[in-house]
Amino acid sequence: MKPVKVGLCGLGTVGSGTFAVLSRNQSAISARAGVPIEIVHVGARRDNPACDLAGVKVSRDIFDVARDPEIDIVVELIGGTTTARELVSTAIANGKHVVTANKALIAEFGNELFAAAQAQGVSIAFEAAVAGGIPIIKALREGLAANQIEWLAGIINGTGNFILTEMRDKGRDFHDVLKEAQALGYAEADPTFDVEGIDAAHKLVILASLAFGMPLQFDKVFTEGISQIAPEDVNYAQELGYRIKHLGIARQTEAGIELRVHPTMIPAKRLIANVDGVMNAVLVKGDAVGPTLYYGAGAGAEPTASAVVADIVDVARTLSVSTSQRVAHLGFHALANPNPNILSMDEVETAYYLRLLAEDRPGVLAKIANILAEAHISVEALIQKEPINGAAEVPLILLTSRGRERQLMLAIDKIEALSEVHGGVTHIRVESLG
Repeated sequence: MKPVKVGLCGLGTVGSGTFAVLSRNQSAISARAGVPIEIVHVGARRDNPACDLAGVKVSRDIFDVARDPEIDIVVELIGGTTTARELVSTAIANGKHVVTANKALIAEFGNELFAAAQAQGVSIAFEAAVAGGIPIIKALREGLAANQIEWLAGIINGTGNFILTEMRDKGRDFHDVLKEAQALGYAEADPTFDVEGIDAAHKLVILASLAFGMPLQFDKVFTEGISQIAPEDVNYAQELGYRIKHLGIARQTEAGIELRVHPTMIPAKRLIANVDGVMNAVLVKGDAVGPTLYYGAGAGAEPTASAVVADIVDVARTLSVSTSQRVAHLGFHALANPNPNILSMDEVETAYYLRLLAEDRPGVLAKIANILAEAHISVEALIQKEPINGAAEVPLILLTSRGRERQLMLAIDKIEALSEVHGGVTHIRVESLG
């Protein structure tokens, strides 16, 4: 049979992993695809000694790969959005199918690229863009196709999960663990994308678009990082039977769709609460199947390469299929929700964990409870600690009922204005995920 010819752009961590997996498992991969698959052209600024490129055409200009008339599938693994966007656009214009692991590219420019691919009758496959080796894209697009997806929640950034795990297990503070994460290669020299939630937001908007059949809307995602999480919050969460995880949450409600990334307290008994270290997990609730959990390595050379190669196999299988059958990039041939109402964070309803320092005298707690009650929020649980080193203030820790974020923030302003309350009020959102 005529082989499917692949052009690989980028020989970094994921690129070299993809080359290795395709080379090592070539016979099994070709058998699954039903056709031989060969890497015949590599575009990279420099060679990678881990890759034996004997017999493979090598170009220093990656656009040579996108224009190569022999190539059926262009695999984009260079990262970033500027050159990658141009490369993918060039490949599409030249009638090539595209496989990418680039979550930022899909999240920010996917609508444009999918439209171009649709017009050309080619596919863009992006399983590796979310949660590394976990086949969550295929699960949403295929395995859960019978369901109305009600909500999903994911630990989709391994760096943040590693930091929170170390803080919980070893009592360390955020900045101490971040330095170790950088030394281990889990975090970049500039860790902003990971610890402030931008990376997770890119992935969340892709998952939400697949789940709810809507255009990608990265600019609508509420994003909050973990840099302000203190060791005492991690400890109090455990005392209350919870764990803090940095979650991406997408939920379809009667009022609209929630898209949010933030630290979240979840019951310790939930399986997803026990996903630790650099591992990823995505919990999806469908109306027919109920909750399903997908767990695995969210990054790394070969786990991500596993997803890249799976996409290559999928595209290879469909090369003989008609265009109308194969092109549905977000899982819907006609988007189910082309103009969704994305809720602002002010409109979202959730429960809350609050921590504050208050003077240790009668009536203070009643004032705080009254302020919350005026916001239609009640206190569900309370921990009052002894004064620290004879201080006049005591730490108060409260768990509240569900309430609207706007009301909670107004209540916090009023609590902070009390003369008996010293300093700010720490708040962390709480989800049951039941």
